[in-house]
Amino acid sequence: MRAYSNLSSNRRRKISLTLTTAAVGAFLLTGCAATSVAEQTATESAAATVQAPARGPFVSAANPLAVEAGMKVLARGGSAVDAAVAIQAVLGLVEPQSSGLGGGAFMMFYDAETAALTVYDGRETAPSSATPELFYENGRPLPFVDAVLSGRSTGAPGAVPMLALAQKQHGALPWSELFGDAETLAQDGFVVSPRLAGMINGNAPQAKTRWATEYFTKPDGTRYVAGDVLKNPAYAETVRTLAREGAAGLQTGPLAEAIAAAVAEGPRPGALTTADIAAYRPLVREAVCGPYKVYVVCVPPPPSSGASILQLLAMGEQTPDLDQGAQSPAAWAAFAQLQRLMYADRDRYFGDPAFVSVPVAGLMDPTYVAERAALAPALRGAAPFGTPLGAPRVGADATREPAGTSHFVVVDAKGDAVSMTTTVESLFGSGRMAGGFFLNNQLTDFSLVPTAADGTPAANAVAAGKRPRSSMSPVIVLDREGRLVGALGSPGGSSILAYNAKALIAALGWGLPVQEAFDLPNIVAKGDGFGADTEGFSEAIQAGMAERGIVLRPNTSENSGLHGALWRNGRWDGGADSRREGVARTQ
Repeated sequence: MRAYSNLSSNRRRKISLTLTTAAVGAFLLTGCAATSVAEQTATESAAATVQAPARGPFVSAANPLAVEAGMKVLARGGSAVDAAVAIQAVLGLVEPQSSGLGGGAFMMFYDAETAALTVYDGRETAPSSATPELFYENGRPLPFVDAVLSGRSTGAPGAVPMLALAQKQHGALPWSELFGDAETLAQDGFVVSPRLAGMINGNAPQAKTRWATEYFTKPDGTRYVAGDVLKNPAYAETVRTLAREGAAGLQTGPLAEAIAAAVAEGPRPGALTTADIAAYRPLVREAVCGPYKVYVVCVPPPPSSGASILQLLAMGEQTPDLDQGAQSPAAWAAFAQLQRLMYADRDRYFGDPAFVSVPVAGLMDPTYVAERAALAPALRGAAPFGTPLGAPRVGADATREPAGTSHFVVVDAKGDAVSMTTTVESLFGSGRMAGGFFLNNQLTDFSLVPTAADGTPAANAVAAGKRPRSSMSPVIVLDREGRLVGALGSPGGSSILAYNAKALIAALGWGLPVQEAFDLPNIVAKGDGFGADTEGFSEAIQAGMAERGIVLRPNTSENSGLHGALWRNGRWDGGADSRREGVARTQ
């Protein structure tokens, strides 16, 4: 049996427990040699704490104001999806560097009554006029910053249409009642947080565009700093429009016209039209699930890169050193080497499945997993990509994924759960604004160089109507009976895969409390380097890793923002990454 399965969102009866449980059992059998009896017993004991159905209220998000908005909705009898709408509306205001109404998202939804998983794909799409050379000028690709700041970088926004679809199917309260906190905070003002202030006054060029400068400059000519009250009446009007008109309020009419107009401005105007915005449709997809220890870990399918996390976890089951825990240099070294193999495959093969065949089944094939895992101990330098079953012939990838994303988790009183990763791509997206919110620069998530030297197209090349590859990988964790165990996720650009994998290994494999698992130092191993929170690793661990050929350097990618929880001993063991400003609340 293959070590993965697709779980259909259309099944309204219990998840196919025979398939899920059999997959876990098969995986445990193949992993016995790598796990001691004592360790296995401890893992099974941890899983056995799921004694009662996991129920909310629970919210973990990157800003306390957003968490409060979500908890208020839950207190009024709202569903997890209702709360997600309110949380996103507030995050787009108070954390605009990370996500917003002009961006996109992936949502994992768990239905407690049916045990069904649904994936909502709100990834943006390229305009109908887009070509593979979208970011070329004078026969050469634009410098990355110029591409980001251009109008060409903005795709048709997907987060609001996606939320509207999910709320129509799983909402308990009227849509119109979900925007009150966002409207009040925008109209009356909110206190600028230290993190937002740092971005406003930082070096990101998107914070210096004419739109951002107008928004972030006080009447006295100075920029807002932490503790100041920032008002956004345009945003208040936008959420009033959304409350009244639904997603149509963004996709048609004055808001759509304002988005298209901002995109059409120089320098380097884009070609996104009101017709492109109106034509956008979110997609409902099947989750991809794989066993890890005695759990089942579920993620979105491509164009999300979530299946790469499952591949890493599967390789981890073949790697005894990984089970030695957080104080072991051997465990961290193994984790780093497995990442390099994972990223090599991800970067080669992942893209929009409507345009390229992504070999998810081949990447999770037990024989292939074992072959890849066997390369890890002796790996030196960048890992080669493999050739899994079903792999298409695709060219080298030249995608860059900068900072600017958020993640949150919600569980309602019924036990329905949302795990959602949301983004405008870079910090403040493209730096352009409409309706009081920033526009995304998601199209720079495509490979700016569309073909290899021999003319072979990259899997993630630009095409009209295509969704760019994403590292956003919201996670839902189930037990062997298909019951909810937990949910988590992180921002971080391409490092999301490393951050989510670290949290899953630390919490599920090493048995750490969720907050402790989130706060462990990060290591991101992609290509031939090892970026890490070097100050978080002891001298002994760093020395032990160096003996294994792994020399850490400071992490230069966006840091983690892990949020989520596991249901343990009849309560939520929640966490909010200490690197951000969020909180986790159950009451």
